[in-house]
Parts: sequence; structure tokens; C-alpha cells
Amino acid sequence: MLNDPLANVLGVILNGERSGKSDCIVTPSSGMILRVLELLKNNGYVKDFAVSSTSRGGSLKISLSGNLNGCGVIKPRYSVGLVEFEKFEKRYLPAKNMGFLIISTPLGLMTHIDAMSKKTGGRLIAYCY
Repeated sequence: MLNDPLANVLGVILNGERSGKSDCIVTPSSGMILRVLELLKNNGYVKDFAVSSTSRGGSLKISLSGNLNGCGVIKPRYSVGLVEFEKFEKRYLPAKNMGFLIISTPLGLMTHIDAMSKKTGGRLIAYCY
């Protein structure tokens, strides 16, 4: 039984990167997982991914790029205002301007860099570097 499917997906991706695999398969898939994978793809941490639908939630085949050093979910999902991004950036990322935080905002899922430029806050979901 999976309690947190997003944590499972990020763990499978990180384990695949560390073991040198070129791709990995995860199941089940959801809308939030797809949006997080889009952010990882746009920032160069994942080459591509494909959705295979089955009767039990579908599965994802993810092509790894070899650029990911660390990722994980943030629990509890802290509420973050515009002025608090730097505090959580210091807590979860190894250096300034290295990696990104994934934020759930009223405008959708985005990186903390996009959220600062759009001047919006939200809830912390995950980090990647």
C-alpha cells in the first residue's frame, strides 16, 4: 500500500539515477505526478516520460538524464509566503541557485523561481537539485 505516491515516484527516480539506469517504470500515475514530471523535464532533470494506461491507475516510463543529485517530498506541506522562500531554499537546497522547490500555488504547480517572479505563495510539495 502506498501512502504517498509522489514520494514513491521521486524515490524510484533517485534510485535509478544513483544506480546508473537509463529509464525506470513507476506505477500508479496521477495528475500531480505528471505535473511534477513536467517541471523536472523542463529543468533538465528528466529526458522524457510516457504514460501507459491500464485498468489500475496507469504506469509511467521515465527516461533519466543523469543530472539529478537529490530529490524528495516535503512533509508537512508548509505554507510559504513570498518573503519566506529564501528560508526554505536554505533548508532544502544545497546552494543558492542550485535546484528548485516545487510549489503548489493558486496558479498551479511551479518552481519557487517562477512563484517569486509571479509574486505568489503556496504550499511546498518537493525539492530537486
